[in-house]
Amino acid sequence: MTVSELPSTAEARHDFAELASRPVLKRKRPGQLIAMVVVGLFALMGAYVVVTNPGFGWPTVAKYLFDVRILDGLLITIELTVIAMVLGLVIGLVIAVMRMSDNVLLRGVAGAYIWFFRGTPLLVQMLFWGFAAVLFPTIGIGIPGGPMLVEWNTNDVLPLFVAGILGLGLNEGAYMAEIVRAGLMGVPAGQSEASHAMGFSRMETLRHVVIPQAMKIILPPVGNETISMLKTTSLVIVIGVGDLLYNTQQIYARNLQQIPLLIVASLWYILLTTILSLVQARIEKRYSRGNTIQARKA
Repeated sequence: MTVSELPSTAEARHDFAELASRPVLKRKRPGQLIAMVVVGLFALMGAYVVVTNPGFGWPTVAKYLFDVRILDGLLITIELTVIAMVLGLVIGLVIAVMRMSDNVLLRGVAGAYIWFFRGTPLLVQMLFWGFAAVLFPTIGIGIPGGPMLVEWNTNDVLPLFVAGILGLGLNEGAYMAEIVRAGLMGVPAGQSEASHAMGFSRMETLRHVVIPQAMKIILPPVGNETISMLKTTSLVIVIGVGDLLYNTQQIYARNLQQIPLLIVASLWYILLTTILSLVQARIEKRYSRGNTIQARKA
């Protein structure tokens, strides 16, 4: 092709405009349409069964959804979740720092703690704390090998609610320790070295430099652990703590409406889980702002 045969700029623009004006044909995908129809039919069938099956007992669900006993159990569930997670986070932070220590004894104690509480079922630990009075009828302060100076009844010092918190919190501490340790190890060593060069002590470096950066790594699994803890609190039913599931069980033990009452409990668990998921998403978004800005600049 000679230079004279090449299209002019005006002709090229005209051809480009003509091509751009043509409608874009989307590729037909009948499989997607068929799948959507099938899924929609199954969803409608499921909704029909749920609405029309009298076994679900929706009038009973509406009757007990805001029952005082249900709300009291819900409050206990929330308290157990918050206190156990705070306890687990504090223990996890301490154990993680001990695990990363240069002291062999501290590392050994931290490793043994994680090994024991992750190696035994939470249900067994819960029962142990619930029956602690069998091993130690009294708790007190005294002289080793001598008389007790002050002592208390174990059941008074360790009521069932406290036993439930200890069972949940101590077990959670073992898992939180590994989460925190992973977050601390995710911070580049140069950050700590620069902090030490500026005159910060080891604890100041940990508090002001390492932990704030590690939060981006720690927060997502902590959010998941919190949501899991909300549902795990139902295990306190084995030691008789009046949480949401326990109070639900007490109600259907009298009226024999098991399915409707279990639906009531499930609805409250789903609501709380949804709220926690939204809070987790907001917190993660806040701590990931720096990463988002850097990604946009890149």
